[in-house]
Amino acid sequence: MIELDGVPELIDPVMVAAFEGWNDAGDAASAAVAHLDREWKGEVFAALDAEDYYDFQVNRPTVWLDGGVRKITWPTTRLSVVRIADANGKGKPRDLVLVRGIEPSMRWRSFCNEILGFAHELGVEMLVVLGALLGDTPHTRPVPVSGVTSDPDLARTMDLEETRYEGPTGIVGILQEACTHAGVPAVSLWAAVPHYVSQPPNPKATLALLNRLEDLLDLRIPLGELSEDARAWQLGVDQLAAEDSEVAEYVQSLEEARDTADLPEASGEAIAREFERYLRRRDPQAGPGLATEGGVADGRDGSYLRDTASGRTRPPKPAAKEPKDAKDSKDSKEPKSPNGEPGSPAESMGPEAAEPEAEKPDTKGTSDDRVDGRADDSED
Repeated sequence: MIELDGVPELIDPVMVAAFEGWNDAGDAASAAVAHLDREWKGEVFAALDAEDYYDFQVNRPTVWLDGGVRKITWPTTRLSVVRIADANGKGKPRDLVLVRGIEPSMRWRSFCNEILGFAHELGVEMLVVLGALLGDTPHTRPVPVSGVTSDPDLARTMDLEETRYEGPTGIVGILQEACTHAGVPAVSLWAAVPHYVSQPPNPKATLALLNRLEDLLDLRIPLGELSEDARAWQLGVDQLAAEDSEVAEYVQSLEEARDTADLPEASGEAIAREFERYLRRRDPQAGPGLATEGGVADGRDGSYLRDTASGRTRPPKPAAKEPKDAKDSKDSKEPKSPNGEPGSPAESMGPEAAEPEAEKPDTKGTSDDRVDGRADDSED
């Protein structure tokens, strides 16, 4: 039984969810929801019973000291609510219900039903699930972000892709399908993380997801230090890649394929759409630190060339260097995962992730310099 006595009546609520693990390459998706919770000071109002959904030998509890008293934190999924006083710069408030947790080990159908129970009781109008996948995308270009849905009407009205993915799926795919059967509008946003530098964190991918979420929900999201972190991350990877000629050459081949693929996107319609976003975000009431085309709204340089990110490991060499003319550019630009599914396991980002590929969703980037884009046929 769900009791929400401590939660006030919400205004146009949207649920935004992300889960650590299989669908969270580079921790990009879970970091995005954590950023929203931190910036808007979310208040936790519910947590799912860890005993019902988690194998504690897989996701172990942690022990910590609170004033000399030992306490235990159990792996679980928590729900918090944030109220945005001025959601779109026009004085209109709005509420977000944030769901952040770990992909459950068991009883996925019951898990999704419990999440949907909260959504029903709170009057949630739409659910947005964030995910991240490993892809053949260069770290020097805007992060491709795809928006997919199982609802044809929603795909048409919100300029999303209708998913056609077939294959193994994670909790993101299961939750979206549960929403479809329950009649709850649901969207998945996927960021493609470079597979050759997949270790977390990846603030550039997190920033890309927040930018796309901002466009989808017509919100103004404060970025804090995220833009600076993204610049530092890219410069750090630049320096590490420059130390290895094979990695540098591989990155260059990805850049050439990506740039070639982006040329058709430089259409009048795409340019007009990005210009509208630029004008909307130049609103003087937006204030500093809000999402803009180049980074933050205080006029600072939006390029990703700043302080180095310390402590990052060296990008692994690609397994085999292919001749540039031996592979179609389409294959070079497609996000892929070790088992072919968008949002493949974050744990597979190490050397042990050598599973054969099943299917690769197509990816199309955008022509602008912001970390945003779209990938076709991603996991829902």
